[in-house]
Amino acid sequence: MQKHTLKFIILGVALSLISCGNQATNRATAQKISIEITENHLNLPVSQQAERGKMSFSIGENIDRTFVIRLAETPEYWVAANVSAYKGKTLKIAFEGDAAGLSKIYQSEQPEGAENFYLEENRPQLHFTTKIGWINDPNGLIFYEGEYHLFYQHNPFEREWENMTWGHAVSADLVHWTELGDALFPDKLGAMFSGTAVIDYENTSGFGTKENPPFVVFYTADHPDRETQCLAYSLDKGRTFTKYAGNPVIDSKEKWNSHDTRDPKVFWYAPGKQWVLVVNERDGHSIYNSANLKDWTYQSHVDGFWECPELFELAIDNSPANKLWVMYGASGTYFLGKFDGKTFTPLTGKLQFEFGAVYAAQTFNNIPASDGRRIQIGWDRVEQPGMRFKGQMSLPTELTLRTTPNGVRLFANPVKELDLLNDKLVVSEKNLSPDKANELLKPYANEAALRIKATVKISHATFWALALSGQNIIDYNLNFNTLNGVFYSQNDFAGMEVNAEIFIDKTTFQVFFDNGGISYCIERRPDPNNTEGFRFWSDRDFEIKNLEVFTMKNRWK
Repeated sequence: MQKHTLKFIILGVALSLISCGNQATNRATAQKISIEITENHLNLPVSQQAERGKMSFSIGENIDRTFVIRLAETPEYWVAANVSAYKGKTLKIAFEGDAAGLSKIYQSEQPEGAENFYLEENRPQLHFTTKIGWINDPNGLIFYEGEYHLFYQHNPFEREWENMTWGHAVSADLVHWTELGDALFPDKLGAMFSGTAVIDYENTSGFGTKENPPFVVFYTADHPDRETQCLAYSLDKGRTFTKYAGNPVIDSKEKWNSHDTRDPKVFWYAPGKQWVLVVNERDGHSIYNSANLKDWTYQSHVDGFWECPELFELAIDNSPANKLWVMYGASGTYFLGKFDGKTFTPLTGKLQFEFGAVYAAQTFNNIPASDGRRIQIGWDRVEQPGMRFKGQMSLPTELTLRTTPNGVRLFANPVKELDLLNDKLVVSEKNLSPDKANELLKPYANEAALRIKATVKISHATFWALALSGQNIIDYNLNFNTLNGVFYSQNDFAGMEVNAEIFIDKTTFQVFFDNGGISYCIERRPDPNNTEGFRFWSDRDFEIKNLEVFTMKNRWK
């Protein structure tokens, strides 16, 4: 990539010599440079070995952005700041830290290394990942005018957590995503923590018109003093946002005196003709109401959750006349109950529908009634070794309520759109011994991405497992009723058959077990010294009643 020459003007330097034993480090406590912006991106050299320092961007006398970065003279990798909004202007950069890396900064039309985006060795092929930097919780999931919007917690300047910003991507099919620029940046109220999005069709907020309804996002501003709930709105389909001048709209400290008050989920409650906001406060989820998205009244509280609340209604067994509400938190545990617009009343004890690496899942608002699905995406807490990005989104799943011998339960299954990534059906066999199944799977042990569907009939075995290169993907113990170490009782009490659908990606296994009665994600840790490939195994005989294997397309191509 051609590097464009920068015009640097040294505005001021204050150097101090810091000694430690026999070593000395030159550290610029307030070095500033000035750059005339002519390209879209500013490329910044980063090393995980460097200490973080504070950097700010200013136009004139006004500071526009402040963040911390591990600026390095010898970079491990590069990150890029989108500076297209500054074109034709002089950008002042101030850095408090080891300033040697300032001389390496350069601007270009595309980020450093853009030609290799999505081609990297450990880039997941099925799961969404950001081009550069850290990601965690999905935010503001919403469908609007033909687009699924995925916002997410993002650190644009490092592959570890910091500088919480809202990243943004859109998709027409939940499978192929286009990453847009970051949407919300830290401000004086704090960093941009998790939240939600709604379309204010009736313009109750007054931010837009009924002809051009505002696209409104709610987020937590995380400040060292306290966390508060804020909003911003867009009148261009979520491309740019204006933060509400009256922020914060909820200051939980006034009621709970707790710093941990975050992750608002907002939706329109039609029977009461009001907005509902659910936010995690202190030891559970609180419920607020509003008529205009700006003025909120506290109503009730449900104990027993931590972070990232969800509250939605689902039909039982697809029966519109028989519904329950689902409330869950970040860990994948949930209550079933009733909701009257102000108070959620649990009707069950705490249940669980997912576990493992997935965390902080959220469901899409505004799915059309003609579709009617409740679609969820979570954050997979996994590594992508050697990459300049870290973390991924889980595959999108459809949530349903079904009647089982255990009672009504929440099920999660991969959305139908994932069939778009099916490439070739390379195995389709029935009534196989474990050895025969392992033989059929052997050629595909090194595939970057696979989809496996299997039904296993258990005879005298007390457990069965499926491993890849010595790592168990599934370890189901019928004696102790555990699935990968987590208690799970099959939905068919007397059933001797159980099925699983497995998505294998570069760095993860995502598994939907027992028709989606429980699902989980685990990190894929290949052992380079283990060459045994796939292996069905158990303590006694069992049978693979059905086995299908698909090779998968790369979602980025």
